[in-house]
Amino acid sequence: MPTLLLTGFEPFHTHPTNPSAQAAGALDGLEVGGLRVRSALLPVEPHAAADTLRGLLDRHLPDTVLLTGLAAGRPHVTLERVAVNVMDFVIPDNAGQTYRDHPAHPDPSAPAAYLSTLPLRAIVDTWREAEIPGGISNTAGLYVCNFVLYHALDFLTRAGRAHVPCGFLHVPANAAVALAVPEDRAPIPYLPQDEITRAVRVAAEVVGRGL
Repeated sequence: MPTLLLTGFEPFHTHPTNPSAQAAGALDGLEVGGLRVRSALLPVEPHAAADTLRGLLDRHLPDTVLLTGLAAGRPHVTLERVAVNVMDFVIPDNAGQTYRDHPAHPDPSAPAAYLSTLPLRAIVDTWREAEIPGGISNTAGLYVCNFVLYHALDFLTRAGRAHVPCGFLHVPANAAVALAVPEDRAPIPYLPQDEITRAVRVAAEVVGRGL
């Protein structure tokens, strides 16, 4: 059976949990859209995340890759269109490091950007049919989410596997993340965790149909 590598991130910053990790954990080992889901967590530190991701891609040789992460403050699920070769952190990563105007890839000849190879519009249309609000985002930010999308696409391209569908799905806060926002800060939108997991599952189903 074809394999889907599904990743989420560990908690970071002030967030007590990461809904992307919970969604990935809930789907691990299931058959979704004709794909066997293999889930894994990535650390919120760019170089450790890239090393972990590279190992997963080498070990599983997945037929498709769906990376997920938290975008607290966004009102619904979003697919990322592009990853850029830049790191510029507003908050430190989990190793306490920040990067400003720093390349995401050490190779000076590395491309400035990569485009997602997932069927973005088909996923959004299917979300709508399933009554899941969502859309396409034209920026994955310049934090670790953008970094791992860039490196996943770069690794697959350099390994001669650019045909493997690969992309990134940002999820909004769940209730636990929203409740952890201090009272002196503006509240953030959230979705129940079950709906976040359903959105990830539907996206996987669409990708599986296209293989």
